[in-house]
Amino acid sequence: MIKRAFDCGVAGIGLLVSAPLWGLLAIAIKIEDGGPVLFRQERVGLGGRVFEALKFRSMAPDAEALTGPVQATRHDPRVTRVGRLMRATAMDELPQLWNIVAGDMSFVGPRPLRPGEVDVRGDGQLVRLDQIPGYEERHRVRPGLTGLTQVYASRDISRASKFRLDRVYLNRAGFWLDLRLILVSFWITGTGAWEKRDRRIP
Repeated sequence: MIKRAFDCGVAGIGLLVSAPLWGLLAIAIKIEDGGPVLFRQERVGLGGRVFEALKFRSMAPDAEALTGPVQATRHDPRVTRVGRLMRATAMDELPQLWNIVAGDMSFVGPRPLRPGEVDVRGDGQLVRLDQIPGYEERHRVRPGLTGLTQVYASRDISRASKFRLDRVYLNRAGFWLDLRLILVSFWITGTGAWEKRDRRIP
């Protein structure tokens, strides 16, 4: 209950403070390619419930039309110029403050995965993440806007490796860890270093 109250309070303040940025980002996105401002994507949350996560669109319209769901890479050619700036500062994540207020997400938690998300092993075999032992544990809590994986995992490592880091968070979750991850996330945003994730877990 305390964490939920904290989430609602800080997210509400964040929505008010960032309101002018929403307008500027929306204009910049529209000017660049005329496509939609927001990007909506299904994610799995608390109790396995599917919800619609919101982001400012940082890729070209219909970026997955030909390839299907593909994990973004550090120098992904599908990312727009405005998108690169937003990704470096995590400004594309601002609409997820609404997801936090709505109860779909928390400020800190495991990554919100897509339904049926898979990983490709070294031998080329496709493995659904929901088939990995312990997967259901992540649904005991709301997925997070930030977390151990979001802060410390390189964008290019396997999804299974990110999943294991999410489980580390589940085992170590607590107020001080959450507070530390929030402060580190603000620092990364301020330095525009979200695309340079070579930090080590303390």
